[in-house]
Amino acid sequence: MVTLYDVPAEDLLEALAEELDGRIEEPDWVEFTKTGVDRELPPQQEDFWQVRTASLLRKVAIRGPVGVERLATEYGGSKKGTTRYRVSGNEHTGGSRKIIRVALQQLEEEGLVETAKGEGRRVTDEGQSLLDTVAGETLEDLDRPELQKYA
Repeated sequence: MVTLYDVPAEDLLEALAEELDGRIEEPDWVEFTKTGVDRELPPQQEDFWQVRTASLLRKVAIRGPVGVERLATEYGGSKKGTTRYRVSGNEHTGGSRKIIRVALQQLEEEGLVETAKGEGRRVTDEGQSLLDTVAGETLEDLDRPELQKYA
């Protein structure tokens, strides 16, 4: 059986974003929102919301149960720090918690993720099944013989 670990992440995310396209609706405010304080502009990618939601589903499946705070750390970046007289080193800042929270809520409404009391969120059986199905289809479509041993 093929799992999400057997397929390259970028290929899996692309296929999973296409699968979620009809199920997950992009909020109106996304085109104006930055993904973190370390960014200058909002995302320019056409299918940003579907890709971010697919990425969150994959991360929750791998690291779950996981909370919004830990996910924000993973989606963050470095922001250049300054002091009054000199430039200090870079400082890590978290990603946008609102984007993560809303995407996780949409995944919960679809039944792919559930809240684990006091621990964050984890993938449901339906979510794991979706990930494994998409991973299997993606592996069949890839033209990489070294990965075909998993099929």
